[in-house]
Amino acid sequence: MSIQTIDEYIQQAPEDTREILRTLRKVIQEEAPEAKETIKYQMPTFVLNGNLVHFAAFKKHIGFYPVPSGIEAFQQELAPYKQGKGSVQFPLNQPIPYELIRKVVRFRIAENYKKANSKQ
Repeated sequence: MSIQTIDEYIQQAPEDTREILRTLRKVIQEEAPEAKETIKYQMPTFVLNGNLVHFAAFKKHIGFYPVPSGIEAFQQELAPYKQGKGSVQFPLNQPIPYELIRKVVRFRIAENYKKANSKQ
């Protein structure tokens, strides 16, 4: 059965991570209220002039995917966390840095608007 909505995604997540996922979603919604919610790559995704950010729950961490530019722009603040080219892992046994996530989302919104405006 494939997941169709972020609500379904959160509901199927382990009970101890659901509240983190709800809070993460709320933070993104507050920063990007005009973004469309969808599921891409079986992950919750926010779209605003293209993919904005994705997130996912794993056994020991929350994966946050603001594309490579979102990681590079906050390299210093994200340094304590395990990273990939366009991803960062927030361990479930540590506080989730919601304020940092807010800043990354704001950065990605500005980046996507700039990219959309340059295409016009």
